[in-house]
Amino acid sequence: MRASYGRLPFLRLPAVSLPPAAAPSPGSLVLQPGSVTLVGAGPGDPGLLTLHALRALEAAEAVLHDRLVGPGVLALANPRAQRVEVGKSAGNHSMPQEEIHALMLHHARAGLRVVRLKGGDPFVFGRGGEELEFLRAHGIPYQVVPGVTAALACAAYAGIPLTHRDHAQSLRLATAHCRDSVEAPDWESLAQERQTLALYMGVAALEQLQQRMLEAGRDPATPFALVENGSRPEQRVVTGTLRDLALTARAHAVASPALLILGEVAALAGQLHWFGAAPLGLPAALARAA
Repeated sequence: MRASYGRLPFLRLPAVSLPPAAAPSPGSLVLQPGSVTLVGAGPGDPGLLTLHALRALEAAEAVLHDRLVGPGVLALANPRAQRVEVGKSAGNHSMPQEEIHALMLHHARAGLRVVRLKGGDPFVFGRGGEELEFLRAHGIPYQVVPGVTAALACAAYAGIPLTHRDHAQSLRLATAHCRDSVEAPDWESLAQERQTLALYMGVAALEQLQQRMLEAGRDPATPFALVENGSRPEQRVVTGTLRDLALTARAHAVASPALLILGEVAALAGQLHWFGAAPLGLPAALARAA
């Protein structure tokens, strides 16, 4: 006998009480009037912003931003916010650090929600520590939103794994732009094999860098990659070996912002690149002359 389901009795289900809407978690980002939030803008692609960074930009009433922060990132800021370009690029200091400090203090004391928008990550060669020290000394509340630093973003967008079981088990982040001179780094340590060196702000000193690394014992055949405008539509990747580093960079007129990746993993850019054009190498005529 076939069962009939045409006349099921009305089922009275017990009432279900839904939980109340979740309250903001203790870690939720809130911009208080009269405070400064240091925000890492990443290398340029707006898609690399964190959610906290986006919310800070939307809530900001004053945005003090670095020169190299991309227009796509700035477009996400509160349209009513004051915007002041304060940052620096290689060889071009638009505003002394002391004036940046003064601007942060002025806007915070005026009761505004201030975002200090820095390229990359505020705490990786970004002078974020100096700015927090200043704010603390003047009693200004602050918080920090980390960003994707250039080494991570440029390597990923160039298809270069910074560590690899077959090539490099450690990563060194360094900068050629220091207070003293290009002589300051520990070159012997930086020249060790089976490690990846990611060098920030080194474009203006590539000849000295090449010379110091060779003198410290790094193999002239060590691969390098220069990633210019990493993660942006105009990204270029220039590759070669340490012996021809400066020559190759000149041949392609590599300019700041560019990150130098030195180590065996840099050779993988030719196989694993996925964003933008394929890597460029030393032109054949120059290679024969060299």
